[in-house]
Amino acid sequence: MMMKREYRTAFNKLRKIGVPVYDHGGDDFIISAEENYDTTWADYYRENDVALDDFGVNHKINDILHDHGLFAEWENGGVLGVSKK
Repeated sequence: MMMKREYRTAFNKLRKIGVPVYDHGGDDFIISAEENYDTTWADYYRENDVALDDFGVNHKINDILHDHGLFAEWENGGVLGVSKK
């Protein structure tokens, strides 16, 4: 299955800024919260509170997803799923 346009565009923009995004073969994608090396992109436990919203997601991720009618939510403590609003 091919990723839908809004997902593909957001995926490419996030990847360009260094977010660890993964196409898992569906029409959407996931974001790893286990690859916070130079930048904290997502932290379920909010141990590193820099640039994170109340749910532990970096504001840069939220801004790009919002621009494409998408949002991120936790699938588990290491993965954010991306969904349409």
